Amino acid sequence: MTGNRDKDMAHDLSSPSGVKFGHTELPPKQVDVLRKAIRLEWITIGFLAITVTLVALVLGNSQAMKAAWIEDLLSFIPPVAFLIAVRVNRRAPTLKHPYGYHRSVGVGHLVSAVALTTMGTYLIIDSATGLIKAEHPTIGTVVLFGQTVWLGWLMIGVMAAIALPPVLIGRAKMDLAKQLHNKLLYADADMNKADWMTAVGSIVGVAGIGLGVWWLDSAAALFIAGSILYDGVRNLKAAILDLMDERATTFDDKKPHPVSGEVEKYLRSLSWVADAGCRVRDEGHVFHIEAFLVPIDDKMPSLDTLERTREACIDIDWKVQDIVLVLVPELPDVVGSKSGGTHG
Repeated sequence: MTGNRDKDMAHDLSSPSGVKFGHTELPPKQVDVLRKAIRLEWITIGFLAITVTLVALVLGNSQAMKAAWIEDLLSFIPPVAFLIAVRVNRRAPTLKHPYGYHRSVGVGHLVSAVALTTMGTYLIIDSATGLIKAEHPTIGTVVLFGQTVWLGWLMIGVMAAIALPPVLIGRAKMDLAKQLHNKLLYADADMNKADWMTAVGSIVGVAGIGLGVWWLDSAAALFIAGSILYDGVRNLKAAILDLMDERATTFDDKKPHPVSGEVEKYLRSLSWVADAGCRVRDEGHVFHIEAFLVPIDDKMPSLDTLERTREACIDIDWKVQDIVLVLVPELPDVVGSKSGGTHG
C-alpha cells in the first residue's frame, strides 16, 4: 500500500494539475550537456580498461608503476558513481523521499573521496616504508619479437602513451561540470587533468631504477600517493560539508553560489516586501531554498501572490529545484542582510 501511495504522490508532484515544486526535469540545454557527460564517462571507463590492462602487463617491481596502476583502478570509481547517481537522481519525489533523490550525487562524491583517501594513505605508508628500508627494486628484460628488451622501456612507453588523453577528457568534463553544477563530475575531471603528473612521476621512477638511483622509484611512488591523498582529502571535505548543508557554493567550491543573491534581489524588489533573505541547501546538482520575507507594515499577501512569487523564484535559475516562502516579522540571523547574504 505504501508503494502505491508513493507512486501516486510522484504523479501528483509532476502532473500539471498538482502543485509543482520546482523543476522536476532538466531544461533542454542541460539535458544535452548531461548526455555529453554520460558519453564522456563511458569513454573514460573504456580508456581506463585499456590503461589498467597495459600497465598491468608491464608493471614489474617498480613502486611508482604500482602506485600509478592503483590510481588507474581508483579512477574507475568517480565515473561509475556518476553514472549510478544520474540514474538515481532522475526519480520523482515520493512520500518517502519528499526532496527527491538529488543527494545521490553527494553520496557518490563522498564514496569516491573515501576510496581515494583510504588508498592514498595506504600507498604513502607503503612507499615510505620502501624508502626507509632502502629497498633496491630491479627491472628485468623481456623477449619481444625475438629481441631482448629492457622492460623499463616498455614501462616508459606505456606511461608516455597514456598521459595525454585523460588531460583532454578532463578539460572537456570540467566545462560540463560547470554547466550541470555537478561536483562529482568536477572531482572526476580534476583528477583526469592531473593524471599527467602520475605518468611523469612513473617515468621518473623507472628511469631512476635504470640509472641506478634506486630511491627515485620510491620517491616517485610517494609523490603519486600524495597526489591521490590530496584529491581524496579535498573531495572528502567538500562532500561532507555539502551533506552537512553548508551554504551552497559554486561547482568548484571556490565561492558562494550567486543564485541566493539573485533570488534575494528579486524578492526585495517586490512592492510588498520590506526585506528578504535566503537559506540555500545544495541537494547535489540542484538547490532547495528557504526564503524568509518581511512584509511591509506586517501586511499579509494573498495566497495567489505568494504562489506567483514562488514560481517566479523557481524560474530564475534551473538549479532552484524548489523554494519555500516563509513570512517572518524580522529576518533570522543566518540569512539576508544580517549575515551578508551570499557576500558574507
